[in-house]
Amino acid sequence: MFRKSALVATIASVALAAAVSAFGGNSSTAATTVAVTLGKPGEFNITVSKKAIVKGVTTFKVTNKGGISHDFKIAGKKTPSLKSGKTATLKATLKKGKYQFLCTFPGHAAGGMKGTLTVK
Repeated sequence: MFRKSALVATIASVALAAAVSAFGGNSSTAATTVAVTLGKPGEFNITVSKKAIVKGVTTFKVTNKGGISHDFKIAGKKTPSLKSGKTATLKATLKKGKYQFLCTFPGHAAGGMKGTLTVK
């Protein structure tokens, strides 16, 4: 009888896990990391390692490879001013949609330091 009850418990556990997964009860969205390079190629450029990501917690690892100071802003969050060679990490929880990113220094976005990230 012990084997039968253990089997029933295992089946129930598997069924519960399947139901939770199917109905989004445990929406464990994987964390995403996006590498961001400021000032390369060209001083007024932002390069992101991914143009489209899945919704959820996103970590932006921002590096200034330019010759002057820059910053990075997305979804209302911004890094501090980064001197040449410096890095910063920025975390944001993003929902589905399109997010504009840019350098907030005067004239930098107009010079090309801007772009769009798509969140699916």
